[in-house]
Amino acid sequence: MMAVRVDRRFIAQKGVRPMQRQRQRQIVGVIVRYVRCLLTASSWLFGSAQAQSLQALYQAAQGFDAPFLAAQLQAQATQAHAAQARADILPTVGIGAGVSQTNQSSSFVSYDAHNFDTQYAAISATQPLYRPANWAHYAQGARQSELALVQLQAAQQDLMLRVSQAYFDVLAAADTLALEQAQKAAIHAQMESARRNFDVGTATIVDTRDAQARYDLAVAQEIAADNDLRVKSLALEQLVGMPGCKPLPLRSAAHPASALAGGDDTPLQTWVELSQTQSPEIHQSDIALAVAQLETRKAEAAAGPTLDLVGSYASTNNINGNAMLPNSFGLNQATIGVVFNLPLYAGNAIQNQLKETLALEEKARTDLQGSQRRVAQATRSAYYGLQTARAQVTAYEAAQQSSQSALDANQLGYQVGVKINIDVLNAQSQLFDTLAHLAHARYDVLLGALRLRQASGVLQDSDITALSVLTQD
Repeated sequence: MMAVRVDRRFIAQKGVRPMQRQRQRQIVGVIVRYVRCLLTASSWLFGSAQAQSLQALYQAAQGFDAPFLAAQLQAQATQAHAAQARADILPTVGIGAGVSQTNQSSSFVSYDAHNFDTQYAAISATQPLYRPANWAHYAQGARQSELALVQLQAAQQDLMLRVSQAYFDVLAAADTLALEQAQKAAIHAQMESARRNFDVGTATIVDTRDAQARYDLAVAQEIAADNDLRVKSLALEQLVGMPGCKPLPLRSAAHPASALAGGDDTPLQTWVELSQTQSPEIHQSDIALAVAQLETRKAEAAAGPTLDLVGSYASTNNINGNAMLPNSFGLNQATIGVVFNLPLYAGNAIQNQLKETLALEEKARTDLQGSQRRVAQATRSAYYGLQTARAQVTAYEAAQQSSQSALDANQLGYQVGVKINIDVLNAQSQLFDTLAHLAHARYDVLLGALRLRQASGVLQDSDITALSVLTQD
């Protein structure tokens, strides 16, 4: 958490009456307690004995999150479907058998009724010798299997970012609540000081009413912050499937700017070039183009010849003969050969199918170009967003020191009569507002680093582990 400097030197200023010095000590004591509240807020809100790290919650979400589980099942189904294409280049074998009984009679007087049974069994096999369309379909299956893995990778990266977002949303809401509570306590102390000054005649009723109005507003803001924390906590619980989960807060000494490797020194162009080779979105579009090209090959092959190797063996047993022969006999027959087929005319269906596949191939190529531009733009946006968040952390840290100095000066001025109560309240509000923005900016740095790595396609489980190191143990 943030540390706030408290300047006690104004207590020893000459000309300040003992009663004023006592009130000053009370106000300083409130500020010191507020600092301690900030340092212990996360521990108070999230008991470390029951709290979970980002990595633990991410692992829990992998077994609970419906979109991620659906992506896993879709990947399994796609791989199984892609494996079916291999059957087109392998031999097919079939076996058949049958039994029949025939009762034969005639109206001729000299003809005797004749009954005979027939038993039949056969096995046949076909091996494609030349079928370009089948090989193109087989290649499509291999690319679709690769596509399933890329889609699963994209879903996993999305889950990492969603869990991290929900995790830091809870921490940010907890910091906001702690700040609102500390601000309310500081305003209450200032309000009590204004009342005492009014009682002894050194201040007007306006100071007391100003402080009371600020205090009432602080109470309302505390209620809103508490509700926001509950909502953010419920969102995290729904995502990871762990009721009552409590994320571990960041250590006070953690430096979010150096949490993930490569974020400080790697130039923008390197990130953009990396995204063009690593982004799952571009990989998906590239595979879609390859599948469309293979579909064109299939359409072209449909107009060409095919050649298959076929073979069969059949055995027939005629018990009591058949309609022509009265005696039992058996027949075995083996066949092997090749079958050639060349389509001559199919109502222009093949030609129109080829036109369709060529148009879809060009569409896939355009989609790939669009994906490349989209990913490059998203990478640039994520990069500038991260740089902005880092700059904001530095700026808010400087603003924190300035706001603290302004508060010290206004408190001293109020005690010596050159400042009014509203000046002190405004300085307090500015300090707490700066601290709130600083806390959120620190989380924005961490999330910005994750978004940049996701946009460039290099977000991995190890990045979640690296962020977990920044939390309290």
